[in-house]
Amino acid sequence: MPTPANALAIMAKAPLAGSVKTRLVPALTAEQAAGLYRALLLDQFDHLRNFAGAERYVFHTPADAKNLLRDLAGADYTYLAQSDGDLGVRMQQVFTDLRLRGHRNIVLIGSDLPALPWSILDQAFEQLAGAQARVVLGPSRDGGYYLLGMNRPTPEIFAHMTWSHPRVLAETTMRLDANNLSYSLLPTWFDIDVAEDLQHFARLPTPDSGAAVRRTMQYLAALGFRQDSKSN
Repeated sequence: MPTPANALAIMAKAPLAGSVKTRLVPALTAEQAAGLYRALLLDQFDHLRNFAGAERYVFHTPADAKNLLRDLAGADYTYLAQSDGDLGVRMQQVFTDLRLRGHRNIVLIGSDLPALPWSILDQAFEQLAGAQARVVLGPSRDGGYYLLGMNRPTPEIFAHMTWSHPRVLAETTMRLDANNLSYSLLPTWFDIDVAEDLQHFARLPTPDSGAAVRRTMQYLAALGFRQDSKSN
């Protein structure tokens, strides 16, 4: 059976207290932050398990977290360990690994964002399917990006990059422009990193359907974050 051209990779951490969503502390306790991350993971995995537009992968850390993540996500994903190194090294290795597996159009997302509408993924893969070499970026509210897609190796956007600051997207597009590499931008989305993101998410209408973020909304409600009905 031929390898599908499209691959969707989710970068995920084991939802352990003290190792995930640490920027939400002290607004949340370490245990609450881990619980929130687990809810995000479960919603994202459930939301994407039936996405038929690509072969689905979970790249996990730490390396021994495969069974834990598989218990959460089930058998609809292939599980591979992330490499060592900073975020850029680890992301580049995801693209290298999936290219070696025969995929051409590769989309990478994080696991700490509310369930991503399928329409955004469809747009990303449509952009990558053309003959032209292209990079696709999904801008996030914090100045970074929640999605990165490529149909050719593009190491220029990873090397010696400083991560987790408000100009990651801008610096990435500057590098692409400097190297005459074409790219396109998707609709803006967001991840949940700081306390302000919790309030923003709680006020949003749910994407695609309420079921897409059911666990996350329930968890936030239990913590005292209520959806503002006036924002719908």
